[in-house]
Amino acid sequence: MQRALVFVLVIILVPGFFLISPSRAEDAIKLGLAAPLTGDQGVFGELLKNGATIALEEWNERGGVLGKKVEILWGDDQHDPKQAVSIANKFVNEGVVGVVGHFNSSCSIPASTIYAKYDIPQITPASINAEFTDRGLKNVFRVCGRDDQQAVVAADFIVNTLKKTKVAIFHDKTTYGQGLADKVADELKKLGLSPVFYTGVVQGDKDYTAVLTAAKQRGPEILYFGGIHPEAILLARQSRELGLNAILINGSGTFTQEFIDGAGPAAEGSYISFYPDPEKIVEAQPFIKKFKEKFPQAKEISAFTINSYVATNVLLEAIQATGSTEGKKLLDYIHQTRFNTASGPIQFDEKGDLTEAPFVFWQVQNGKFVQIQELKKK
Repeated sequence: MQRALVFVLVIILVPGFFLISPSRAEDAIKLGLAAPLTGDQGVFGELLKNGATIALEEWNERGGVLGKKVEILWGDDQHDPKQAVSIANKFVNEGVVGVVGHFNSSCSIPASTIYAKYDIPQITPASINAEFTDRGLKNVFRVCGRDDQQAVVAADFIVNTLKKTKVAIFHDKTTYGQGLADKVADELKKLGLSPVFYTGVVQGDKDYTAVLTAAKQRGPEILYFGGIHPEAILLARQSRELGLNAILINGSGTFTQEFIDGAGPAAEGSYISFYPDPEKIVEAQPFIKKFKEKFPQAKEISAFTINSYVATNVLLEAIQATGSTEGKKLLDYIHQTRFNTASGPIQFDEKGDLTEAPFVFWQVQNGKFVQIQELKKK
């Protein structure tokens, strides 16, 4: 009884740490999911949580894994790297055998060093910064693309589709946002263009008119932003208020209906690079049906949600197939296996990146994201 009381107190007292499932710890296989579950980026945490929840329920309805129920511990890292490390340590202490997350690259990277010490597989549904898988760690994987892959698509779209030459680049000074902005600038230079303006803005600031005014003086045709939707909303609205009518292009971190709703008319016509429409993926249809039944109030079916569902299934399939929760066995299996998923067949390379990770462009049309590009055949 005393041991149980201590366990409950630990869960209650650790900020941002929650347990789902009433089963006793020794009777369950535990995964962890970490993301910003509250605050200004909580919408993304909810997307990841929804996908993992469906996977959890499906496995438990089939009898669990290795004859045990599956639990997920939810960790709210609040897109704070320090909180992410704290969550990672708590996951380790609670016996988590695999992690879905984190959402932000600035959280996934420092947390991964904790998981690596214990050979805990970590699969991020969303962190695209190249550094995540470029450090030689064997426990890191992503079911999303990399920022250098997204940058190639963005630069090609600007130069060869839009045929523009004057590009102003903004980023939010985060690992994700600045990493993507840097890569886009590099790819533009390879195509013979140098940005006419390049700067970072501070997350949480409410007034970007000074930097936008400075950018306006350079006569940009394109405003590119690497960052998350709260800052993208302000940049879109304030640029229009200043009479800066350049074409707006955002990276994948702004792909949420909140951007469109928050920016209002300023979002109309803007472009965003993201993953292909899940509605067009044959393998995704059973998941989409189940998602709509379980979350009828949801505004969107995001690739982030499907990525989280896929990541959870990969971890649980590895446990089931190996008959083990031993980290090294799971890592070997994940590295060597081609998985049939709701995103289609996937396989990881030696770094933990997908061997194929497509990006396409979408446009805001009549208050909705519309995919305007088809995948280029290799």
